[in-house]
Amino acid sequence: MFFQKDIETMPRKKIEELQLERLKYIVDYCIKNVPFYAKRLGEAGVSAEKIKSLSDIQYIPFTNKSDIRDNYPYGLFGAPMKDIVRIHASSGTTGKPTVVGYTKNDINNWSDCVARLCMAVGVTGEDVAQISFGYGLFTGALGLHYGLEKIGCAVIPISSGNTEKQAMILKDFGASVLVSTPSYAMYMSEVAHEMGITNDELNLRIGLFGSEGCTNELRDKIEKGFGLFSTDNYGMSELMGPGVSGECQYRCGLHFAEDHFLPEIIDSTTGERKGEGEYGELVVTTLTKEGIPMLRYRTKDITKLTYDECKCGRTHARMDKVSGRSDDILKIRGVNVFPSQIESVMANIEGISPHYELVLTRKNYTDYLEIRIEITDERLLENYKKLDELRQMAIAKLKTVLGITAKVVLVAPKTIKRYEGKAKRIVDLRNENQ
Repeated sequence: MFFQKDIETMPRKKIEELQLERLKYIVDYCIKNVPFYAKRLGEAGVSAEKIKSLSDIQYIPFTNKSDIRDNYPYGLFGAPMKDIVRIHASSGTTGKPTVVGYTKNDINNWSDCVARLCMAVGVTGEDVAQISFGYGLFTGALGLHYGLEKIGCAVIPISSGNTEKQAMILKDFGASVLVSTPSYAMYMSEVAHEMGITNDELNLRIGLFGSEGCTNELRDKIEKGFGLFSTDNYGMSELMGPGVSGECQYRCGLHFAEDHFLPEIIDSTTGERKGEGEYGELVVTTLTKEGIPMLRYRTKDITKLTYDECKCGRTHARMDKVSGRSDDILKIRGVNVFPSQIESVMANIEGISPHYELVLTRKNYTDYLEIRIEITDERLLENYKKLDELRQMAIAKLKTVLGITAKVVLVAPKTIKRYEGKAKRIVDLRNENQ
């Protein structure tokens, strides 16, 4: 059941002792090897010798994505290029990509972290894993690839795209584990069924989904669509990639790899640290990263942490599924709206599919939200009364959860774009409507 039992079931006191030792080490490492941190920590009066307890981490300044971009491409690397064996980068859709590097030791630690989360949900060396993430600078595919190989899985590196071929390979190669974004898994199941492939013809039993949020409601639809056990894992290239945390078989939170990462929750506005069980922005310090160490990296992801022992026996902190991002909150007429709230509502309405799009417009300096949702049965478009009843039901349920009345437009099946990677749900037309 466990991959590294001695580490994963370590008593809480021992975990914190190890974290304190490694926090001092990584601060000293950053001062000696990364000029950016040497200057910033010097200005803050922080040194390894001054860190006496884990709470002293609050005196370390935050690191933001902009710091990585400002030091593009290698300015935050903590190891010389002769020791860097891998380079990854973000997509760079909002500017220059964030570039990260890995030493051999980083790659080994990364593989261990991924292997842990895979074994925690029941993956074994007998499994055949199909990786439907895009290979390349994105960390998801190679991150899961190395961790699954460490367990002994047979890995199918099919990458993303050509969904009909994906479905055929799932069936013909007998894949038992699927790695993809949750939205692509949902789409793949639709295509497979359209091709006449039934769940009885598939060998799928576990889904390892990540790279985008997945509500419990969407998870349930994926499980029904593919007949597998759906699990969530978390990570980002700035910290390592996938493997920072992941669910176990009980799915009661994502287990953090606390021997490699020190998580905190802060108030996004004030930066003040929050307590156990309180929602806020996740901040993470890498404790063992050599290629590009991160001190108090602001992830922008909203979640909470708990520290009680899980019934699986693991003792590391657990984080809730990410409920949204602090920079993805939609402010509509003074009300904060998370896309995940909308997804949860729609998943519970019969006749509505999981595919949707949020269109933001602005008129007379006021923001408006239009939600375009696919229906599951095209014949409904010919029955205006039933279609309007479904639309009014969606409006009412959304208002109960969101606190605002949103315009709902029901559209025919397969009219909303499908994505092979992260789904792009938000269409922001506000600057065009001024």
